[in-house]
Amino acid sequence: MTSTMRAARMHNVGEPMKIERIPVPAPGPGDVRVAVHAVNIVPNLANILSNWTTWFPLNPLPSLPAVFGLDPAGVVEEVGEGVHGVEVGDRVYVNPGRTCGACRACRNGRLVHCASFAFAGYFGFSATSVRLLDRYQGGLAEKMIAPASSLVHIPDSLPFEAAARFGYLGTMYSALRKAGVGPGRSVLVNGITGTLGIAAALLAPAMGITTLYGTGRDRDLLAEIDKLRPGLVRLHSLHDGPVDEWIAAETGGAGVDAYIDALGPGAPHETLQQGVRALARGGVAVNIGAVAGEVPLDLHRMMDLDQIVRGSVWFTPGEGQDMADMVASGLLDLSPLRHHVYPLDEVNAAINNVGSRHGGFSNFVISPASGR
Repeated sequence: MTSTMRAARMHNVGEPMKIERIPVPAPGPGDVRVAVHAVNIVPNLANILSNWTTWFPLNPLPSLPAVFGLDPAGVVEEVGEGVHGVEVGDRVYVNPGRTCGACRACRNGRLVHCASFAFAGYFGFSATSVRLLDRYQGGLAEKMIAPASSLVHIPDSLPFEAAARFGYLGTMYSALRKAGVGPGRSVLVNGITGTLGIAAALLAPAMGITTLYGTGRDRDLLAEIDKLRPGLVRLHSLHDGPVDEWIAAETGGAGVDAYIDALGPGAPHETLQQGVRALARGGVAVNIGAVAGEVPLDLHRMMDLDQIVRGSVWFTPGEGQDMADMVASGLLDLSPLRHHVYPLDEVNAAINNVGSRHGGFSNFVISPASGR
């Protein structure tokens, strides 16, 4: 085996990545090394690379130069000491959530509440995240190391390109679980045509969601969502009036049991507020779209109606395994995703082209295994 590999690294904030040869990382105890076949280019990556240190200085990037790449999938090629249940040749998705394993949250199994929680190949949530970011770099390289506990075993029927979309799919899956969705409960997803939102339409059959409402601006994209699940999703363009008024008309004034806001940082606050007002008594609102700024809410009304508003960050490897099992059983169909695959040499072009995506249907992927 060669001692070096090709990787895309960022040396300075705002500069294009450089394709370089760097040492092949060695898996330590509890780690594995994965040959990377696909890495999803998430829509927010350009902001992370160019603006993050200014926008969120308390959420650190890895020490530069660094290998980014949030959502990798590939094949295990080496297993470190003390690893059980993982074999060379296993097809896997690598959940990028990294934890210290020793704080009170980790010892209680609350992984995303770890004091040092970090997204490998992306950013961390505290100053102590940097050591995890530097130890476990991202997937924009031919090979990467990861804790064995972060792996999701994927079936042969799941292409690596689709598995590399698990990050945004899992974010929606975890939010829906936190909202307690299932048969007999109605769900409203704001931004259902986007990269996060489309996951709700794909996951609905597997989760037993029988009443799903979705909003978006682009009527053509809404029409495509409707074709995914004819008759299952009730759709509304934000150009056609406030969300809460539409839901009131649809539900006879009762409202929905769960509301998932999947709109991004640039979205107006009014749309999120309308979604919260669309909740039924005892309803749950979950924000996963990172709407920016302070949003005024009618807390007295929420108290009277016994409602909950909460955030949800990412998903656990166990939840990722749930999704892989759904694919294996045929309950989760990811074939509607349209993969745009680039070799590692074209990583900067891929990042720049994400803005031209066809809503949530587009899946921009780097394949480090190609073009070697």
